Amino acid sequence: MTPASSVPHSSGRLAAALTLCGTGCTFLLPLLFFYSRALSDVAATVIACLFLLYSALQKDWQWIRKDWLRPAAVFCGLCLISSLYIGQKGAWVQALCLPRLFLLTAAMESWILVPASRRKTLASILFVLALWLIGQCWKQYLTGTNLLGYPPADDGALTGPFVKPRAGFTLLMLFFPALMPVVLRAFYTKRLRPWVGGVVLLVLSVTTMVLIGQRMSNVLLLFGLMLTALMIPRFRVPFAFVLAGGAGLVASLPDISPRTYAKLVLKFSNQLHHFTQSDYGKLYRTAVTMIVSHPWIGLGMDGFRNFCHTPFHTNALTAIGLPPLDSDTAQGCNIHPHNYYLQIATTAGLPGLVAFAWMIFCWLRTGLRALAPVRNPQQAMLFVMCCVVLWPVASTSALFSFPTAGWVFLFAGWLLAASEPSNSSQQSSAAPSVFKKI
Repeated sequence: MTPASSVPHSSGRLAAALTLCGTGCTFLLPLLFFYSRALSDVAATVIACLFLLYSALQKDWQWIRKDWLRPAAVFCGLCLISSLYIGQKGAWVQALCLPRLFLLTAAMESWILVPASRRKTLASILFVLALWLIGQCWKQYLTGTNLLGYPPADDGALTGPFVKPRAGFTLLMLFFPALMPVVLRAFYTKRLRPWVGGVVLLVLSVTTMVLIGQRMSNVLLLFGLMLTALMIPRFRVPFAFVLAGGAGLVASLPDISPRTYAKLVLKFSNQLHHFTQSDYGKLYRTAVTMIVSHPWIGLGMDGFRNFCHTPFHTNALTAIGLPPLDSDTAQGCNIHPHNYYLQIATTAGLPGLVAFAWMIFCWLRTGLRALAPVRNPQQAMLFVMCCVVLWPVASTSALFSFPTAGWVFLFAGWLLAASEPSNSSQQSSAAPSVFKKI
């Protein structure tokens, strides 16, 4: 008969094994976001399942009481109800799988990223990936191809280490949590070499983003830098120089990269000037028509893709003086509406949008209360990153598909873990240790 004293020992070893596996999957996630949608989804799902096993083994379910989990649960329930009501099997199967994303956030907050050492390691991994991406972009710009032999996209956008033009979004995901803590730490030192290194890193990163030539990524990067300057007085002068230098770089694009100028400046300004007739304007009009036509229950998971070819007409807005709405079934169709909040509202209606917005409010409130940019720049930059990635006025990828979903819910959990008073006191900065010794 097994002695009773061996049971806790076996349970402890199993818990340690689960933690090791979950941590390994977490450290692999950023690399998988780079190169494999399917494997990144699998890794995130494994982390979610391991977290439930770990909680059951430890009999620790305190994380269920987190304030953001209530609106998250309501949102998942509304998505399932809407998908069942629509009656499409693919929709309700997706709705049943949706909680894995929120469990990923909970696992980061309450399990994997609780120790400061793991947060520091994750930041170091992102830092290396950011340097890899920047290096590949410059190789492609200077030589015409990346290491895989692929040229820039047809419209001139640099693809960096990728085949398709998604280097801008990926660099944005890495810029604030990985690069900016190093830059801020350098600006707070009194030694010349780290300060110069911080300036070079900042200028190189921003220049790379401009040369990549993806419009929304540049706009959101500028927005994030503005938030950083508002929070950190010492960053305001560098931000002013970056702003002036960026404007000069954009002005020189007709000479150094004509195709980037055509996309970043000419096409962007034309889209803004004729927004309602642009592709994005037509998508948004179709999404709004869907929402007004089905405001309370939505159209289920993937509702925009499943029903965008269905003609919608509504007179619901005529009472407030607006003309009737008609969806654009000819050109207002895509796999998603290119905006997180329109996607959420078409999925679960306005109640789902309210629940999701309340969850985001809980995330950002927690991050805001713990803000200490000088003492903990990593946490501050995670807060900025979440503000940037969840900014509502933006053209986006699909929220519930990888790698976008992975980045969003990973950063949310990382921010929450870094914002816990007991955790944030462990670590004044998550900058890679090699840069602390410069």
